[in-house]
Amino acid sequence: MNRFENKIALITGSSQGIGAACALRLASEGADIILNGRTFDERGEKLIKQINDMSRRVTFLAADVSTSANVVKLVNDAIQVYGTLDILVNNAGVEKNHSFWDVTEEEYDFVMDTNLKGVFFGIQAFVKFCMAQKRSGVVVNMSSVHEEIIFPHFAAYCASKGGLKMLTRNLATELAPLNIRINNVAPGAISTPINQKLLQNPEQLNNLLKNIPLKKLGKPEDVAAVVSFLASDDAAYVTGSTYFVDGGLTYHYEEQ
Repeated sequence: MNRFENKIALITGSSQGIGAACALRLASEGADIILNGRTFDERGEKLIKQINDMSRRVTFLAADVSTSANVVKLVNDAIQVYGTLDILVNNAGVEKNHSFWDVTEEEYDFVMDTNLKGVFFGIQAFVKFCMAQKRSGVVVNMSSVHEEIIFPHFAAYCASKGGLKMLTRNLATELAPLNIRINNVAPGAISTPINQKLLQNPEQLNNLLKNIPLKKLGKPEDVAAVVSFLASDDAAYVTGSTYFVDGGLTYHYEEQ
């Protein structure tokens, strides 16, 4: 099904994991893809080959989205590649594990700049393009279950995702008259490179699975499927929402 035929999508942080899965899913449904990561390496090369094998156009743009100047340039460069941009998936994100009292200003800025400030100004650049061209657009932000539930020792990360939840709700109203939709996808425990330590610790993994009603970790492809839905016309009446992809984790409570 080519529901993204003639559509161009930029996915930030798409070298691996969920971002890569999103790029492959959108390409499989007809989109031409702009990949992004801090550096171009063998992961990007592999993705380009996979997407080319689907007979889709694909370009990799290296950029660190933690600074506003970089992310604005990335969006504008992406528009230049194929002459337009229809879908912006803000997937790039970072986390730092520290007790609250040990967090440095540098670490706080790194998390907030990547997860919130970069997203803010990336969306702004995309919106300015849509306004200038008088065209509609779709934004999908990669949030986290931690926009809603606590995560001790990750205070800056939780604050960034909580801010992203409110930003998305606010922009849904502000951008609706421009026919620009915006939603969040909030993954729970997903089997990605960032979770390799957890996957290799059976006791820790088992404790986590006890809190997930479906009793398993999600796959990047599970998240990409929801991103694809929200980016498509199937979700034409959906804006300002967060879709949890978490196996039931977020609102799970069970009497022991």
